[in-house]
Amino acid sequence: MAELHFPKKVTIGDLTVRDGFQHEEHFIPTKTKIWILEQSILAGFKNLEVTNFGNPKGMPQFADADQVFQGIRESKLIASLIDQVTLTAVTIRERAIERAIRAKQEGRGPDRILLMVSTSESHHKANSGITLAEYWKMCEKWIPKCLDNGIKVNGTVSTIWGCPIEGPTEMRMGIEFAQRWFDIGASDVEHADHDGSASPDRVYRYFSMLLDHFQDPSKQIVHFHVTRGWGLANVLAALQAGMTNFESSFGGMGGQPANFVDGVPVAGTGSYYYKDPEYVGLVSTEDMAVMMDEMGIETGLDIDKVLEIGTMVERIAGRRLRSESIRNGRIPKTGSRFQK
Repeated sequence: MAELHFPKKVTIGDLTVRDGFQHEEHFIPTKTKIWILEQSILAGFKNLEVTNFGNPKGMPQFADADQVFQGIRESKLIASLIDQVTLTAVTIRERAIERAIRAKQEGRGPDRILLMVSTSESHHKANSGITLAEYWKMCEKWIPKCLDNGIKVNGTVSTIWGCPIEGPTEMRMGIEFAQRWFDIGASDVEHADHDGSASPDRVYRYFSMLLDHFQDPSKQIVHFHVTRGWGLANVLAALQAGMTNFESSFGGMGGQPANFVDGVPVAGTGSYYYKDPEYVGLVSTEDMAVMMDEMGIETGLDIDKVLEIGTMVERIAGRRLRSESIRNGRIPKTGSRFQK
C-alpha cells in the first residue's frame, strides 16, 4: 500500500502579535503583546513577528512598535532564550526600513525585516503605493544596508495563487520572484496566500515546482490564510510536497489591516476585499501544531503550552476564535475506557 511521505521535522513561526492583531478593531495593549511574545518563546517558538514599523496613522494597532520591541528585549523572563529567537518587523517602505535600522543600532530593533511584492501589479500597488519596478529598485538599495547592520531580510511573494483584484495569476511567477529576492540578498522567502485563493492541488503543484528549482526547502516559508476554510488542507499539500517551514497565528487571527480601530476610521489598506471581515485569518497555530504532532512530525514546541496560550488569546480577543483544538484538546495518548 502506498504511503504519504512528510518531513520528519518542521519549523512553525507565529505571527499573532503582528499579522493576527493587525485586523483587530480594538487596540491590543502593549503589555499584552509582550506577554504573548514571552509565552510563545517559552513554548519553543524560534520565529516571531513582533510589529509593523509603518506609519501608525494608517495602522494604529502598531503605534507602540518601539515599546513592544524594547519590552521583549528587556524581558527577564526570556533573557536566556532571546538570542535563539528571530524577531521580525514588517517594513513595507523606506521610512519603515530606516526606522528598523535605527532601532537595531540602538539595541532594541529587529533581527529580521519583511519586504513584500505581489505578482499582481494592481495588488502590489494597493499594498505598497508604488509600482513593482519602483519597489524592486527600492529593495536593491536598502537590502545591503540592512545586511550591513546585522538585519536579515525576508522577501515575501503574494498573489501566487490568485489576486482579489485581478483574479487568476500565473503560479510560475512566484518562483521567478523568489529567485529575484535571493539574487538581491534576501535571507529567506515567504510564499503567501493572503486572501485564501490557494487550493490544495495547486499548492502541491506550486511547491513541487519550487523545490524542483531550489531543492532545499529551509529558506522557503509557507503562509496560508483560511478565508475559504482550506488552510490545513493546504498545509498538508505543502507538507507532501516537502515544505518544512510554516507560519500561523493563534486562533487563526489576522487579515487585511483594520480600517476602523477603537471607534475611529483609519486608512488601513483601503476597503476590505472579502465579504465578511470577521471570517478571515491565518491557519490556526494551535490546530496546525496539534495536527503535526499527531502525524509524528517534530515541531520543537510544547504543545500543551501552545494550547494554554491559545486559550488566553481567545480571552484577549474577547470572542471565540477559529481553533478547534482549543475546544477539543489533543487526542489522548494513554488511557482507555476499556482498560482495567
